[in-house]
Parts: sequence; structure tokens; C-alpha cells
Amino acid sequence: MNAVFPGSFDPITSGHMDVLTRAARIFDHVTVTVMHNARKQGRHLFTLDERLEILREATAHFPNVSVDSFGGLLVDYMARQETGSVIVRGLRAVSDYEYELQIAHLNRQIGDAETVFIMAATRWSFVSSSMVREIASYGGNVSEMVPRASASALRRKHADVYAEREAELQAQTAGS
Repeated sequence: MNAVFPGSFDPITSGHMDVLTRAARIFDHVTVTVMHNARKQGRHLFTLDERLEILREATAHFPNVSVDSFGGLLVDYMARQETGSVIVRGLRAVSDYEYELQIAHLNRQIGDAETVFIMAATRWSFVSSSMVREIASYGGNVSEMVPRASASALRRKHADVYAEREAELQAQTAGS
């Protein structure tokens, strides 16, 4: 049985990787799919191509994982998959469950697509892409919250902020 793990992955986090690692153990093949919406153009930190490249690098060690993108309804994407493929969604908290349950019901109603939920490990329950982006925008260390590919991409994206923060820390250390 195959699975599709959809998301915006802006960027992929350690919580996403935790869910993906376990999904890759359960399913024969997992396709990580960056869902993109033309109406949300410009709202992401990383372009679609950048997110795909980050994902390819972060998932390269999985023999049964591939990366793709799609711009439309997830159920339309699922209709093109192998029969019996399921949607995998990660959950961090009860608030995620309530939202994801509604979407799962809608996907089953309009496209006969089944959803499997995988709980993220407790240590990642507080990590979200939006929080990681914010911390990185101030030059904070996010290396424990994201895979190496995401951390590198965030450092490149915010190179000036990281350089300024490192200079401040060196000045503080020199003054001690």
C-alpha cells in the first residue's frame, strides 16, 4: 500500500520528518507532495522549487520516499495515485486533530480518499514551520527543530541576520 504525505513544507521540520520516518516503515512507498496554491503565491518563505529541493535533500536517505508537487485539490491528486493509496497526516495536538478530521471527512466525501493520522513524537509537538520561520528570521538556532537541509536553507535565506547575530555574540564573549 502506498501513501501520500501532503503539505506546504515551508520548511519541512523535524516533526514532519518524524511522521515521514514512521510512514515510510508502514507503507511500501510514500510520496511527499508539496501542495501549492496560486492564490497563496508570495506567502511562503521558500519558493516551490526551493521547497522541493529541500525535501529531496532531506529525504534522500529513504529508499521508498519520493517528492512531488501538485496545485489543486488533494483528492484530484489522489485519484491519479495507485488504487488503495492513502493520505498521511501528522498530528501534534488536539487542535490539529479537530482541523484534520474535518479535512479527512471532506476528502472522503468528495474524492473517496482515506486518511491515516500519525501522531508526531511528543518532543516535536510544539514545532511548526511558522514558528521555525520566525525564530530563524531573528537568527535563532533552529538546528534541532528541522533537518539539516532546512537549517541550511534558512541560514542562506536569512544570512544577514545570522551574520549580525553571530557578530553580537562574539562581541559579548570578547567583552566578558
